Amino acid sequence: MHGLPTRRHLLKGLALTGLVPLVPAMARAQALTVGLIAIGPWQDWGWNQSFAAAGAALEAAGVNVVQAGYLPESTDYDSGRDDAETRAYAAALDQLVAQGAGLVISTSFGHDPFLVAAALRHPQVRFRQASALANAATPANLGSQNALINQGHYVNGVAAGLCTASNTLGFVAGLPFAPVLLNVNSFLLGARASNREAVVRVLFTGGWEDEAHDAAATNALVDAGCDVITCHLDAPKVAIATAEARGVRTCGHAVDQNPLAPKGYITGADYHWAGLFEGFVQEVARGAALPNFVTGGYDTGLVRSSPFGAGANPQAIAAATGAIAEMMRGAPIFTGPLFDNRGRQVLGAGTSYGPYADELQRTDYLLEGVVGALP
Repeated sequence: MHGLPTRRHLLKGLALTGLVPLVPAMARAQALTVGLIAIGPWQDWGWNQSFAAAGAALEAAGVNVVQAGYLPESTDYDSGRDDAETRAYAAALDQLVAQGAGLVISTSFGHDPFLVAAALRHPQVRFRQASALANAATPANLGSQNALINQGHYVNGVAAGLCTASNTLGFVAGLPFAPVLLNVNSFLLGARASNREAVVRVLFTGGWEDEAHDAAATNALVDAGCDVITCHLDAPKVAIATAEARGVRTCGHAVDQNPLAPKGYITGADYHWAGLFEGFVQEVARGAALPNFVTGGYDTGLVRSSPFGAGANPQAIAAATGAIAEMMRGAPIFTGPLFDNRGRQVLGAGTSYGPYADELQRTDYLLEGVVGALP
């Protein structure tokens, strides 16, 4: 699907997230084995953990789930390079199939030639991964999904804008690729919706999971006057816990991080894959093809906000709750005129990008109001 889904695609996506009834025999679905494989630890308080939670939900529904063993975060599947770590990844994929998996879900994102090769080796098995956009060039038995997590970051921003005393918010980012920049910009626009004086300082750590870099970036942002910290990292634990230790408030990313910040957590942008994956299981069990690509936000249940924490004041809770309702209705976040922080117009007056606009997933700029530069 490219851009705003057609009604047919949207209904299909809703069915797969469990909001439109499906009618497969549950016994067939429970007979299917699902294999899960992660790059990095499963319990990372972030990206991988959101998939692990969905796997646990499948198991609770009676589906047989097998998990691959630990693969290091440094596994460079994107490069296509043959080394010990990528060979271990390829072998783990084959092992899941050997264990009877008819559906294999990887936490890899985007370009993954090892997953493509596995799909070609095992045409009888369905493979899934995450990606920002559809890729029609993949094998027929390999597809992807995404979630409009930037909507959650917009809601985070709305709440953060009403919880800051300094009007300076901090964003710890991994690498400056399009979905990360989209989340930074969405956080800013949410903050500006509730507080026109708010600015967002961003620091890029250069990686997805490095405790020393994540802590250093968080501390640097607090030292620069940021009194609310959020992030886009595979493992947000260090950033959230460091901010809590410094006595500032936080907004989460990927999963609920309330337990990491019992005093300062406001809310968070959470992935919820369980309903989607249950739909995949039911479709595969009845022999149906899976879509090449599925995405959705609050409207399909793929994105939710964490429960409000002790860091949220009543005004923030009310405003964020209203923003969630707007996201449910499909309200646009990006409405022109908008300029990047170098003065270039990126969206003209009178125009807007709806939540499903492909242009958002190709973001290559930081908006005016974001303090920081692309590496």
